[in-house]
Amino acid sequence: EEAIEELLLAIVEKLEAKDYDLPPLPRIASQVLALSTNPDAEVETLTQLIQQDPVLAAKIFKISNSAAFGPSRRIESLSQAIAWLGLNTIATTAFMESIQSGVFETQGYEAEVQQLWRHAWTTGFYAKSIADVTGNNQDMAFLFGLLHAIGKPFVVHTVNQYQKQNHFSLPWTAVLTIMKDSAKEVGRQLAEAWEFPTPVKEAITLYQDHAFHLGTSPTKAAPITNLAHHLATHFIDPEAISEDALKSVPVIQALHLPEDVMDIFLGLDDTICQQVEAMLA
Repeated sequence: EEAIEELLLAIVEKLEAKDYDLPPLPRIASQVLALSTNPDAEVETLTQLIQQDPVLAAKIFKISNSAAFGPSRRIESLSQAIAWLGLNTIATTAFMESIQSGVFETQGYEAEVQQLWRHAWTTGFYAKSIADVTGNNQDMAFLFGLLHAIGKPFVVHTVNQYQKQNHFSLPWTAVLTIMKDSAKEVGRQLAEAWEFPTPVKEAITLYQDHAFHLGTSPTKAAPITNLAHHLATHFIDPEAISEDALKSVPVIQALHLPEDVMDIFLGLDDTICQQVEAMLA
């Protein structure tokens, strides 16, 4: 118990002192991110990028042909996949696949980190639906949701690096304690290092209940992400936030949403479940 407390304190101090190495963004992820936020991006450019990574290309085909996205006929080329799902959805998916597969050291916590990614994908799909209702950019909202908690897997990465040096392992409950105090700041650092678009940085730093009203982005990055995060949390664990509590979160008024819209979002459970499972399969 005492050894765990000492290790916990040492890692927290390391994070607070910003004494960590930010992993580089994979080359394909970096190029894909630039494309996903470029209104003049071309299908051909994205196709060529994805083709450089056969594993990524195979995953894109699998997602495109899954029942969750219901293609009317079998998709057999990347250009068909992009035409069906949309350039930005494919680009964002490619980006997430690139950073999920090897950027962060998650050994020993694989199942728990998979749940972090599940929450991120769920938040992304809810954010897209909220943007649709509020007349905001759905592709950008999808990105907000996916990346708002990117600091969390990086905290796991840092914990693992420290544990290797000290030949010790922390229980997941202790990692969660570190995450609670540190994830937002390391997420901000990652966003700077990886040159995320400004609205995405806002989603990362201001999505919480006490901060979303400070957002200035015209894309409503912070409030959309706040509501999407709550919806995803309820979706994954209804006991974490009840339906009644969900329907009374302050951000609903801040987004000027009609009273019945929460029932619409809550009715998306099956669709979002299918889509998230397709992404994690």
